[in-house]
Parts: sequence; structure tokens; C-alpha cells
Amino acid sequence: MNVEEIRSYCITKKGVTETFPFDAHTLVFKVMDKMFALLSLERMPAQINLKCDPEWTIELREEYDGIVIPGYHMSKKHWNTIYIEQLDPAITKKMIDHSYELVVSKLSKKLRQELRDKVN
Repeated sequence: MNVEEIRSYCITKKGVTETFPFDAHTLVFKVMDKMFALLSLERMPAQINLKCDPEWTIELREEYDGIVIPGYHMSKKHWNTIYIEQLDPAITKKMIDHSYELVVSKLSKKLRQELRDKVN
């Protein structure tokens, strides 16, 4: 996947917004105002930071050594940086879905209900 394909995939998810809160080169995807993905628009090779369950984080880093690494400028326990062009698109999408669902699962009951009620 490339940067534009990643962006297109992320914004189709329910309740997702995109912003540039840090700089003009890091696109941040949020669900109900909580980050689940940070996409670098300038770094080469292309990369994305995704939230991840700590146990799966370790497995991914071992299985995709050098392609999935500890999250750049993020909590190394809960975030991975993924070199997206070096990974099978199906795996990348699975990791994006996981990040999104992980964030949604941590939302308050009220916010989860608001998300369910949203029309995309």
C-alpha cells in the first residue's frame, strides 16, 4: 500500500477525522477525537504509526523484523511504526483495523454510543 491508499482506507472508517496537529507532514487519524494512526507524508520509505495490543506488538516485531518496529516518538509498548510498502496490504489493513478497534474499545460508553449513531 502507498500513502494515498492508506489514507483512503482510514477515512472510510466510521467516526474518523483527519488532522495535522503536530506539523504539516504528519497526518493523524482519529476516531471520536482519539488517535489511532499517524501517517508520515514525507518519510521515505513510507511509514505509519499504529496502536497495538502489547502482546501482538511483540509478535509483529518478531515476525516482521525491520518492517514493524517500536513506534517512532510514541509509547514503544503500545505503538508500532510500519514500513507500509514492505508489508502485504492485507496485513497492513488488519493492523489498521486492530488499531481502530482498540481505540474504540477504550472509548467511554457514551462515546461508543455516539459512534454507533453516526452516519458515515
